[in-house]
Amino acid sequence: MIAKTNSASVLGIDAHLVDVEVDVSIGLSTFNIVGLPDGTIKESRDRVTAAVTNSGFNFPVRRIVVNLAAAALRKIGSGFDLPIALALLGALRYFPQQALEKVMVVGELSLDGAIRPIRGILPVVVAARDQGFEQLILPKENEAEAAVVEEIRRVPVKSLDEVVRYLQGQLEIQPTAYNPRTLFEAKRVYREDFQDVKGQEHVKRALEVTAAGAHNLLMLGPPGSGKTMLAKRLGSILPQLSFEEALECTKIHSIAGLLNDSTPLIVHRPFRFPHHTISQAGLVGGGSIPGPGEISLAHNGVLFLDELPEVPLTVLELLRQPLEDRRLTIARAAMSLEFPCDFMLVTSMNPCPCGFHGHPVGKGKSRRECRCISTQIQKYRS
Repeated sequence: MIAKTNSASVLGIDAHLVDVEVDVSIGLSTFNIVGLPDGTIKESRDRVTAAVTNSGFNFPVRRIVVNLAAAALRKIGSGFDLPIALALLGALRYFPQQALEKVMVVGELSLDGAIRPIRGILPVVVAARDQGFEQLILPKENEAEAAVVEEIRRVPVKSLDEVVRYLQGQLEIQPTAYNPRTLFEAKRVYREDFQDVKGQEHVKRALEVTAAGAHNLLMLGPPGSGKTMLAKRLGSILPQLSFEEALECTKIHSIAGLLNDSTPLIVHRPFRFPHHTISQAGLVGGGSIPGPGEISLAHNGVLFLDELPEVPLTVLELLRQPLEDRRLTIARAAMSLEFPCDFMLVTSMNPCPCGFHGHPVGKGKSRRECRCISTQIQKYRS
């Protein structure tokens, strides 16, 4: 008995179609998954077995083979639990196999059959729409994020039993009404607005020029002069995101797991503020399966590096190519993935190690002046 479901694997910022095939045959009781699965997918055998049993279905004492095709494509993530379980139940004739035609399925299973949310649902929805699927069965908690794409019917589910009853025709599931255009077109309210800044007219003028021409910027000043405050408010004077730009930013944040029901769509330009001790992988992305780093999360927005001289030189050197090409390719032995990174680089630093060179503060006994020697200042700025 063979059954098939459709799912997707997210690599980079795009999802790729994966056919989930399950064969149940007479033989020694085994459960094998083939087709370049990662460790998370291999662990799904135990989750699927427990979820099917605890949902009230009879788990077959037979030879079960799961094939994730195409075999050459790397599959990652826990989103294959639900499609594997449905293909297995389809092979056991719990529902007609025609019920899964033109349907894409994603979702992680808990041991009691509940369906958990997954990362990267937005690229999956986009891939399902582009491949001509009519429905997407997905975790209920991912529905708000998936609603950004309107041209496909969403079927939000909470449990395995609920999905089976839907496929049997015993249950009607209606998607929650969302209008992403309304969210996108609503009046933008900035928590940190440029109009909050009082004084500092010369610096504000520099930021206006930076925003108008999408230039990079270095701010030099003593501690407490407002460098970080100004940088955080730069986004409020930048042009608003187009819907296509917002969708691309949302895809990247979806893959990184940074979205929730309150922010299903990124409508403000991203502002990323990593600590100066950030690693190379944290800045540009990495891992055995490459994921987006801070420069990709800042795509179409601002990347702010405070205390610039404290950032390791090896990390700063990595910014050369992304600033020129606006895209970054991360190569690993198994794959090579490309991430967008079109961002404005804003940096800040003190004028010297103590921070008061040319800017003494206080009066009388509390007056603080720079005590750094010229070689220290030169080394600090180089």
